[in-house]
Amino acid sequence: ETNTLPFHPFEMQQGDILRMEKEHQVLKEQLKEAQEKYEQLESRSLEEIGALKELLKKSVEETEVSKNELDWLHQDLEIKVKKWQQEKKENQENLKVLRNTAKKHTDTNDRYSKTIDEKEKQYNTYLNTYLETSNKLANEKVKLEELIKKSQDDCQECVKRAVKAEMSVLKNWKETEACKLNGIAANAEANLRVLKSWSSSASAAPKLKSQIDSWEIFISNVKKQLEKVEAEYEEKIQMVENGVRNCLAKMETVDLPSP
Repeated sequence: ETNTLPFHPFEMQQGDILRMEKEHQVLKEQLKEAQEKYEQLESRSLEEIGALKELLKKSVEETEVSKNELDWLHQDLEIKVKKWQQEKKENQENLKVLRNTAKKHTDTNDRYSKTIDEKEKQYNTYLNTYLETSNKLANEKVKLEELIKKSQDDCQECVKRAVKAEMSVLKNWKETEACKLNGIAANAEANLRVLKSWSSSASAAPKLKSQIDSWEIFISNVKKQLEKVEAEYEEKIQMVENGVRNCLAKMETVDLPSP
């Protein structure tokens, strides 16, 4: 199985890491803006303080300026200084919070980076093991395919030899039975010729007629059985040649009693 949630259990919900990274980026931008604002306020305050000091110096030097105006200037200066100090204090506090938040996110990011590196190393280890096993299995598969092909070739050769042997056995059985029946028919025909030669005399013909008929019927039955045996063996030979199995069975022939 493949782990499709590589950051679990570091994410409570899908996308937490991406959302934290976005928040980190926003906080960095806010920190940058706060620093720029702080620098602007500090510069402006310094400029205002300088201007007020110049104004104060000028007021002191100029004795014509009334005390009320001088007090007003002092009050205005104090208000602005207090405001600037308050703003400075707030900005410093915000800067401190932002720095702490940035440090927290940086630490979290470093921890996640270490975890990702460890997972990547583990993944590479698993990948190398998989590739090694895959190559090994591929080599074994090639060897097995070669063995299977060789076995199939040997099997086909054995089948051809078996078919050839079965056909040879069936042909031998056919020829044996045919030779046997042909011998019986030849003997019967020889006996029939002898009887027919004896029946040439008028006195012996009526007595031998029934025997001659019996021998002729016997010869006919032998020839029919010969045709049947040859036809059945030829059918079996054709079946074996066509791939049919379990056809190697010897036919049971009926022994015909001779007259």
